[in-house]
Amino acid sequence: MGRAFVDAGARIYLVGGTIRDALLGRPPGPDGDWDLTTDALPEQIVAITAPLAAATWTTGIEFGTVGVQIDGLKLEITTHRADEYDGVSRNPLVRFGDSIVDDLRRRDFTMNAMALALPGREFIDPHGGLADLARGVLRTPAPPEESFGDDPLRMLRAARFVSQLGVALDDDVSAAMASMAGAMARITVERIQAELSKLLLGAHPREGLAVLVETGLAAVVLPELPALAMAADEHGQHKDVYAHTLQVLDQAIGLEKARGFAPDLILRWAALLHDVGKPATRRFEDAGRVTFHHHEVVGARMAKSRLKALKYSNEIIDDVSQLVFLHLRFYGYGRGEWTDSAVRRYVTDAGPLLDRLHVLVRSDTTTRNKRKAATLARTYDELEERIVALRAQEELDSIRPDLDGNEIMQILGIPPGRQIGQAYKHLLALRMENGPMSHEAAVAALHEWAAANIV
Repeated sequence: MGRAFVDAGARIYLVGGTIRDALLGRPPGPDGDWDLTTDALPEQIVAITAPLAAATWTTGIEFGTVGVQIDGLKLEITTHRADEYDGVSRNPLVRFGDSIVDDLRRRDFTMNAMALALPGREFIDPHGGLADLARGVLRTPAPPEESFGDDPLRMLRAARFVSQLGVALDDDVSAAMASMAGAMARITVERIQAELSKLLLGAHPREGLAVLVETGLAAVVLPELPALAMAADEHGQHKDVYAHTLQVLDQAIGLEKARGFAPDLILRWAALLHDVGKPATRRFEDAGRVTFHHHEVVGARMAKSRLKALKYSNEIIDDVSQLVFLHLRFYGYGRGEWTDSAVRRYVTDAGPLLDRLHVLVRSDTTTRNKRKAATLARTYDELEERIVALRAQEELDSIRPDLDGNEIMQILGIPPGRQIGQAYKHLLALRMENGPMSHEAAVAALHEWAAANIV
């Protein structure tokens, strides 16, 4: 393809994340990560690639981008850009350029502003991206105020790269982010959500989140996080909830790996938001005690509200808020006093989230008291063992009453309606409390309930 562009009198360059990842020894990314730039205009790109491409798509042609598929690879080829921004949105006033150096200056960070000329493979690095990559420092090709003014989303991308690549912010970049955090108001919620998800799924989300808090971006996009940094009372009766939260997230990621899970967005959001209800529920009691009664209930509502505002799917919203709601349930287990009924309810309420709940609850132990931590771990081991044992005896993951709705209607001789639902709930409660019942015992229990509740 490089030869085809040169033969047509044009120049083309592999650019951006593909170059960066190759220098880091990372494998090529998925479709869409192969980016190229050229001095050819969009119509010329289509004409030059036509003999080579198995498929072409032009949905981004007004922005200078043409997509092609060649030998199974999907590539995006974009005409050099010399855009201007209106300072109101992040949408550029598209202008095409003819200089690779000028094009690279417009890119977000120096480590993404390196190029490889094709077909000769000349390495082009006018802004010192290779040196910054080697040092692990994130800088912008243009002054950061100019770069972030053009596109404020780049500030979130900076935090995301800290998480994904383990790099640190250049001091000027950090200062510009702190002074320009309010510009995030120009960015759509969907873009913010996408960056936060990538940050959380990175290898170092704790560091990326710390960048958001320290620069003030979190106050704009995720205000519940900095709100956790509550000062301890004069007696030091409670831990810094912000620091605790980041430690819980770290520990959840460690257990995620140990248990063979892939990076799990739902689990990581739950770890991050599990204590967001604490600031609203903190109370100072007698003798200097500090309490956070029902913070799991308040936190579940707050988690649901924040994720809804970020326009996550209903499935993610429901799963994360349920994990936040359940994360304290285990602490009622004491020294194993729960009945089998309580264990059944724990499993049933968690449903398909049970494995994630196991990880979240274990991660929520951040005490420095080794004896206390070991006791909690052993107690949770016992709970998991009881769940395994009960699973072997019963279908814990799909507990149902011993009679279904049709059987209830047939036995009682009444049509569908509110009373059938009440009878079903009664039998479900008996099943939870006592375990499986024989058919005869279930019918007898139904008749007993009906005698007291159906006139």
